[in-house]
Amino acid sequence: MSAKQNILGKLRKSLTGTTPVPDEFDVELVTAPYTYAPEQRIAQLRKLMEAVHTEIHLTSDKDWPALLAQLLRDRQLPSLLIAASTPHGQRIAQHWANNPGLPTLKSYDRPIEEWKAELFNDTPASLTSTLGAIAATGSLILWPTREEPRLMSLAPPVHFALLNASEIHDNFYQVQQEFNWAQGMPTNALLVSGPSKTADIEQVLAYGAHGPKDLVVLILEDQ
Repeated sequence: MSAKQNILGKLRKSLTGTTPVPDEFDVELVTAPYTYAPEQRIAQLRKLMEAVHTEIHLTSDKDWPALLAQLLRDRQLPSLLIAASTPHGQRIAQHWANNPGLPTLKSYDRPIEEWKAELFNDTPASLTSTLGAIAATGSLILWPTREEPRLMSLAPPVHFALLNASEIHDNFYQVQQEFNWAQGMPTNALLVSGPSKTADIEQVLAYGAHGPKDLVVLILEDQ
């Protein structure tokens, strides 16, 4: 008998003659204190995210490409990494085509092995979508895909994120239920509340040590 089988056998034997304890989990304990009126969700999310140095801008589906371009100019960022095949990537490409002189667009369209040095050393900013956000914790929900790999939100020093106001959820339990994560979680779901930070070295808080030093969220309000 293998060590694994031996351990499992002991565990099963230890349950002999026992009675299962009923699950008395009260959903309201994790939902009632963290439920907000629809008009309060943006304010709640913004309060928590700005407290940890996240920059937030309210905009609309019509105006966000122009706002993004202006934010890039204000920071004097020479280029922006996008997922060109996505709907928001196509919106950016169209806006750039109509407005010459904007920062260079880069597309994540190659295996990382072919341009790792450029991604980590010469790509100052990126834009990704989000799956939504959680008002109770002030967190974005990122769900990396083939078009938008995890490195898009991790490697560039400045991360711009698009968030639809209608996709701001009250709490984490609500998110798990709505997306049915109990039946199949994504392999790399991420909750991001602010730019990367650490205090590992001499307990001095530093930003950007393990990821973006700036997180900029564009919230697209419902029209």
